[in-house]
Amino acid sequence: QVHLVESGGGLVQAGGSLRLSCAASGRTFSIYAMGWFRQAPGKEREFVAAINWSGSTTAYADSVSGRFTISRDNAKNTVYLQMNTLKPEDTAVYYCAQAIVGWRNPGRKEVEYYWGQGTQVTVSS
Repeated sequence: QVHLVESGGGLVQAGGSLRLSCAASGRTFSIYAMGWFRQAPGKEREFVAAINWSGSTTAYADSVSGRFTISRDNAKNTVYLQMNTLKPEDTAVYYCAQAIVGWRNPGRKEVEYYWGQGTQVTVSS
């Protein structure tokens, strides 16, 4: 059974940084792509970033490209999201996700993933 636990969320001022972490268990971590999605109040959940099983390929939403960096440590079964130059519009619940199927390039669709419980990120102006 896949178990994903996010941490690192919180309140930060605009222009600041946060690093989210997601610890995964239940399956062989190193063969699955990992992703981050977010959901702002009143909006649908949206893709943020994803990384393939080896870490060699990444994908980003246009809204975060150049500001956010996704990475993974397969020895620690953990994926990270470094968020820099945060904006108030980045405020959302951030969800860690693990691909359902292994050995795939990072996908952008919700249906491709299992989900964590989420961590709140609030950016004040």
